[in-house]
Amino acid sequence: MKTLIAFTLLLTTTVSIAQQKAFDTNEWLQFRIHYGWFNASEATLEVKEDTYKGTPVHHIVGKGKSTGLLHLFFEVDDNYETYVDKTNGQPYKFIRKINEGGHTKDIEINFDHSKNSALVHNKKYNTKKTFTTKEKVHDMLSAFYYLRNNLDPTTLTSGEEQTLNLFFDEENFKFKLKFLERETIKTKFGKIKCLKFRPYVQAGRVFKEEESLTFWVSDDPNMLPIKIEADLAVGSLEADLSAFKGLKHPFQIVVN
Repeated sequence: MKTLIAFTLLLTTTVSIAQQKAFDTNEWLQFRIHYGWFNASEATLEVKEDTYKGTPVHHIVGKGKSTGLLHLFFEVDDNYETYVDKTNGQPYKFIRKINEGGHTKDIEINFDHSKNSALVHNKKYNTKKTFTTKEKVHDMLSAFYYLRNNLDPTTLTSGEEQTLNLFFDEENFKFKLKFLERETIKTKFGKIKCLKFRPYVQAGRVFKEEESLTFWVSDDPNMLPIKIEADLAVGSLEADLSAFKGLKHPFQIVVN
């Protein structure tokens, strides 16, 4: 079972240029993840100020941990990091260090966009390999923040599909995302106007079908992830935004 951080891999799309940025340094988001009747885990996403080889960057850190009774049977401790250019959102370095029920990975990827290549350092096995990537490639975490900064909701029409190049686990992927509709949903904060999307995912070990996942982001300048629902190969998963701070724009709630 994956934590909420893995769902960022599915929140990817090429989009038109936005008029203003959706986030800034010091933004912090927290999510509660439910697996059936269990409060399965919690996850956080945080934007920090940093430099990469002398260049100012957004250092984005995602963490996920199992909680409650499920932690006794299936421990999850995931850490994802990406260093992205503040101007175009492209990633320079991606880190994935996870422990999911004893399944572990410790990988660092360094991107060279001028050569369309990625150097993958597998620290678990002490190997380094260089792979060819597609143009304007993203990792699973940078893709989510690129989406937030570049999506122009005023241009979206129901059924519209868009794509994004992504490099993950030594492979290039072409992800397709469909915009479904605008919908107002109930949350712990009140009613929120949202944009509803459905990415096409790979059916098999994790997801039941290609269209097994649906997610909602706030229809406001923050473009916050609000809710996700997924039909898994075994059971179902739901994740909800539970806390936040450091937003760049006011959080908009529908007042009846």
